Amino acid sequence: MRKTVFNFLGLVVAIALSVVGCNHLPLPTTTPVADVTTIKLSGWGASPSEQRLLKSVLQDFEVQHPHIKVKYEVIADQYMDVMKTRLVGEAAPDVFYLDALEAPFLMSQNVLEPLDGYIKPEFDLPDFEETLLNIFKQNNRIYGLPKDYSTLALFYNKQAFANAGIENPPTTWEELRSYAKLLTKDTNKDGRIDQYGFGETPELARQAYKIKAFGGKVVDPNSRATFANQSALKGLQLVLDQYQKERSSAQKTDVGTNSGSEMFGQGKAAMVIEGNWAIPFLKETFPKLDFAIAEIPKVNNQSGTMVFTVAYVMNKQSKHKPEAWELISYLTGKEGMQKWTGTGFALPTRKSVAANLGYDQDPLRSSLVAGVNYGTPWQMGKFPAAIVNSFDNQFISAMLGEQSLLQAMQRAQNQANQLIKTLD
Repeated sequence: MRKTVFNFLGLVVAIALSVVGCNHLPLPTTTPVADVTTIKLSGWGASPSEQRLLKSVLQDFEVQHPHIKVKYEVIADQYMDVMKTRLVGEAAPDVFYLDALEAPFLMSQNVLEPLDGYIKPEFDLPDFEETLLNIFKQNNRIYGLPKDYSTLALFYNKQAFANAGIENPPTTWEELRSYAKLLTKDTNKDGRIDQYGFGETPELARQAYKIKAFGGKVVDPNSRATFANQSALKGLQLVLDQYQKERSSAQKTDVGTNSGSEMFGQGKAAMVIEGNWAIPFLKETFPKLDFAIAEIPKVNNQSGTMVFTVAYVMNKQSKHKPEAWELISYLTGKEGMQKWTGTGFALPTRKSVAANLGYDQDPLRSSLVAGVNYGTPWQMGKFPAAIVNSFDNQFISAMLGEQSLLQAMQRAQNQANQLIKTLD
């Protein structure tokens, strides 16, 4: 027992001596932990799969940039109203989504940080599609970098075409109308059409390229509406003639659906004009549907489509601008963009990424990619809401025969410009 006690005491003394001795030894050096900066990214709501993908890309960014943490916020409702309020109150996020439609106004308000000074040669700015990059330029300054885009193209039901003896998609609007008549079916011969040849979407976002095809304009350089002239009316009259006289087209509300994609998927329209977003929807919701995609038929011998895009922009009041730029440059760089667009629900704005992913050769997406070279950007001056809302309300009224097209467009133009006068 005594031996055990002495052994224990000896161990205690030895430990004590070693501790005392250590006080005279230099402590091991350790690398200090770098400070972590948290920046905020805001965007609008999207599908669950899109949200998961973005979070995955942001996680990859944080792994490669351990000194930056990204707080991602989804603004589900009234996105631009919320964002404008926060910008005025100096409470906006460091980085946020900006739709092309809203860009002219915010670029004019001195609330966005110009990005030119951050862009270095290795970022490879010429790799972006020029049409898309120019949408977010004002006074020769770049205020946003486009993260993805879509154009519009013609979706057509291959089985319906075969049943009607049509071998190829139409290449002119005259052909489209001719095909639509052949594809419109009253199967039960009871006066009720169960398949329309064409599904029409009357909103300005789907009609502006028709206005342009005849030399018309939607807005003038002062952001005033100017679509009530004869050139603009020629393009819009094509829609009314097909809908009212030929009765070979229908709106979504005519057939009890929520969208053109759904009308097409349910077989209630053999042709529709939609964007890239319709591809995953149709594949998931209507997996048995056999469809193909072609470029929009020429109107007045002019190639035309719409271009929709969204950019990442930096808040001018951000307190973390270097970190905000690192996030923007990663998300719109070649690596981040390839991860973001690789699943196919959005098209890359960089030419090299599109080539790597093969979208310019993809049977379903090549027509959408081709349209970026001649498409009309979805951008309606500094006061788009006034123009879009006035046009949409009055054009639908004209389609329904409640007033002439000229009356409808004059009324829409006057309403829009009166409202813009109070805002400007």
